Amino acid sequence: MNGKDFLLEIAGNLVKKALEEGFDEVAVQVHRKKEVMVKVANSEPSVIQNWTVANVGIYLAKEGRIIIVEQSPAKLEDTEKVFGELKETAKLSPPSPFYAPLPEPQSIEPLEGLVDKRILNTMNDPSDLTEMIINTAFEEDIDYVAGMIDFVYSEKALATSKDVNLYEDATYLEAYLRAFAGKGSGQWAYGSRMLKEERLRKMALEAARLASRAKHPEPGEPGVYDVILSPMVAGNLLNLVAGMSSAFSVLMGTSIFMNKKPGDKVASSIFTLIDDPRKPESAGSTAFDSEGVPTYTKPIIKEGVLKTFLHNSKTAAKMGAKSTGNAGWLWPHPWSLRIPPGEYTLDELIREVERGILVTNNWYTRLQNYVEGVFSTITRDALFLIENGEIVRPIYKLRIADRLPTLLQNIAALSREVYDIKWWEVGIPTRTPYILVKNLHTSTHTA
Repeated sequence: MNGKDFLLEIAGNLVKKALEEGFDEVAVQVHRKKEVMVKVANSEPSVIQNWTVANVGIYLAKEGRIIIVEQSPAKLEDTEKVFGELKETAKLSPPSPFYAPLPEPQSIEPLEGLVDKRILNTMNDPSDLTEMIINTAFEEDIDYVAGMIDFVYSEKALATSKDVNLYEDATYLEAYLRAFAGKGSGQWAYGSRMLKEERLRKMALEAARLASRAKHPEPGEPGVYDVILSPMVAGNLLNLVAGMSSAFSVLMGTSIFMNKKPGDKVASSIFTLIDDPRKPESAGSTAFDSEGVPTYTKPIIKEGVLKTFLHNSKTAAKMGAKSTGNAGWLWPHPWSLRIPPGEYTLDELIREVERGILVTNNWYTRLQNYVEGVFSTITRDALFLIENGEIVRPIYKLRIADRLPTLLQNIAALSREVYDIKWWEVGIPTRTPYILVKNLHTSTHTA
């Protein structure tokens, strides 16, 4: 039995078993992935790991009560043992205010080209590709590199009590490299369903060039700056914004859009943010969501105007809307983000700045107030002071501390070139340009 038939059979049997136990509605997702990860330390591959894991997610409804459970069983067939216990749990649970019936089957147009044979072949021996990435970085004047390259082949099957039976398989590659030179460092990342060596070379060169230019950083002075956000930083912060467009986040009061509605102006008129699950090369692309609803490309924000919240069937019923193909059984979420480019080169963006900073990486992004979007994030790796349209020196010890609505409204320009970013600080794959934001507040940090 091939992987598709096996996973669909497992999912279908679990739906049948749950209905036999007396549940009214059931949905089962079975995920299986084979993964090969290369870790780089001190400019050499230090560890090559490979493993196969399976995960089962189960949605159960009984008289308006909802139970969701996830398992990683040793054998997928063992999952059905949980139903007896969950039946008792359902009796003790109150009805959910978010209950809505699972959707009826809909026509799904499959996405082509989600499996890249180059990734499958490289998973057998990633050493040549890893060596190419490391050697590329050393075309610049650096001391050493570290990083990670992750190759994945994934399969998912979805079955529901509404006679939905769907399967999809895909590959993806996620990589980042951090280069070190003197007291400076630089990092870049790349994520895609396709293995493109030129993109990986570019990732290595970006990291190494940044490190080489940041060898001798000096402490930065806190203040209000015009800030150029690199795609690494823009990806991280716009992941937060996109997550807040989830209707569940809005309903739960954890969103800057809580007091907004579609049609309201929320950002600069030059800024558009798109949820783009139908782009095959994106690491987040998919043809259907967790309820079996077809996905489609949609603007979340278009030319500064909020266009839609992201819905599943439950939030849609709650808010009088339609599902947008973004389920999560409870929490709708974006699949893949795209920010259309602007008209500037990076050098031209820098020339637009009289007093500002170029932020190439960040971490420890935290929200102090979700509704107001008050956040802080620590700059990491290469950070540059800009004066009178020129980079004058590398600096460090600055934190961006402002509001997400201010950031969105103060977007002044975007670069022509875009980058596909995915790593642990950018969990939703994001294609984004450099973004110039006027008048953001910064403070010092001691880390």
